[in-house]
Amino acid sequence: MLRNIKIFFILIVTAMSLVACLDKEPSSAIPENEAMQTFEDAEQTVTGIYAMLKSSALYSGYLTLLPDIQADLVYAVDGYSNTYGTFWQWDIRPTNQEIESVYAGLYSVISNCNFYLENIDRVMATQTSDDNIGTLEQYTGEVYTIRALAYSELLKNFCKAYDPATAANELGVVLRKGYSEAELPRRASLYDSYAFVVEDLTKAEELLDVDNDAFSSAFITQGVAYALHARVALNMQDWDAAIEYSSKVIDHPNKEYSLSSATSYYTSTMSFYDYMWNYDVGTEIIWRVGFTPTSYGGALGSVFLHYTTDYTYYYPDYVPAQWVLDLYDGGDLRYNSFFYELQTGYDHQLYWPLLVKYFGNQDFISGNLLYHVSMPKPFRLSEQYLIRAEAYCRKSTPNFSAAAKDLTTLRNARYQSGGSISLSADDYIQKIADERVRELYMEGFRLNDLKRWGTLYNNGKGFKRTPQLNSLDEGSSLEVTIDNPLFVWPIPQHEIEAPGSEVEGNESNK
Repeated sequence: MLRNIKIFFILIVTAMSLVACLDKEPSSAIPENEAMQTFEDAEQTVTGIYAMLKSSALYSGYLTLLPDIQADLVYAVDGYSNTYGTFWQWDIRPTNQEIESVYAGLYSVISNCNFYLENIDRVMATQTSDDNIGTLEQYTGEVYTIRALAYSELLKNFCKAYDPATAANELGVVLRKGYSEAELPRRASLYDSYAFVVEDLTKAEELLDVDNDAFSSAFITQGVAYALHARVALNMQDWDAAIEYSSKVIDHPNKEYSLSSATSYYTSTMSFYDYMWNYDVGTEIIWRVGFTPTSYGGALGSVFLHYTTDYTYYYPDYVPAQWVLDLYDGGDLRYNSFFYELQTGYDHQLYWPLLVKYFGNQDFISGNLLYHVSMPKPFRLSEQYLIRAEAYCRKSTPNFSAAAKDLTTLRNARYQSGGSISLSADDYIQKIADERVRELYMEGFRLNDLKRWGTLYNNGKGFKRTPQLNSLDEGSSLEVTIDNPLFVWPIPQHEIEAPGSEVEGNESNK
């Protein structure tokens, strides 16, 4: 597959959030008469779409960090910079800049995918080379997957949890299916929105070739499409599909993916699991957002460390919640991979286990003094084990033994010893929830998990924060029940007020 064009960085200007995201031709789009005439144009368009995924509004910033900061995984430190403070304090409004940027960033990706999909047939018709045709089919599969991914993120953050019994009557997202033709800005049902995502994934899976699957890929592969399909199926409560598609990844025909072991060593002092976080390469990474020292997005680790303030002390905005730290027992090697007890530079001199999971790619640091920049890893094999385990448990006829086997397999790759686990009808949701926190900490899953589980988890009580050492007074005692409207982010106000818009807001818009 032709991948010899250097990916260039396209900046998604945050000012886009001041303009309706669903305009026919957003500022990041390519004018219709200037591109997609040739094979090279198609390749350039796909390259641009990948570049947009680097945006700090998406996986290297807001989309990853905000859901977990909003939930119960971290505490703001007294003296913090107020970065993401509105999310920490649950004071999220439809005019919030981060909300607007996530919404705008995702719809910009969708718009550029639509541009490609609307023009690709014309380009294909001009090709005489079988190699070019095969490559364009691969690109088209990638674009369908990326569009499905962008819509799935909008559904996760801006819509209620999917209930098969009520989805047809709940609000989904605005489905922008084309590029050049005007479409009424109106939200489809939640049912139709999810159906559109599944339809895109079905098309992608037919076009993508399993032989192109590779761990640590910076490009979309069939494995990525299957992994996304499993995640979407879990959100849809389609347990059989979640099991089917997660199994396609776990039981890959070419054995392409395997869990990065915390007990096997890449060097004499660094496990394969540590290497994955230090260098952004690992056999369990299904897809990473490809960064270079000169083409990257946000710095995921900044708010947890701020080492670059004086290169002497750390000034974290947020530190791990004590209850999270307590989840890791003595045999769990993830603890030392994720956390390191360090002195902060604040006047109160807080000494606490800080999150070093995103300290930064070591090559970027050594070569360019680029701290706290890690390549986002939106899809890892470990999540697929967690998806399949939960789906096994939530079937009408649960298979707790199969679920426990999956969790044990995952834990055996992370534990020095003592990784085995059992599940029952009485404890499976709590054990799976705890394992998802241990494994996916600060990767953007927690808020949606709580919303998705609803009253199944903690009897619907949501969560309650308890002040910890030197935590910020505002927000440290927050108690949030599962029916709080802000589990669903508000639709940006400008989308609702744009001329001709029929976009309805969420309860959190009121």
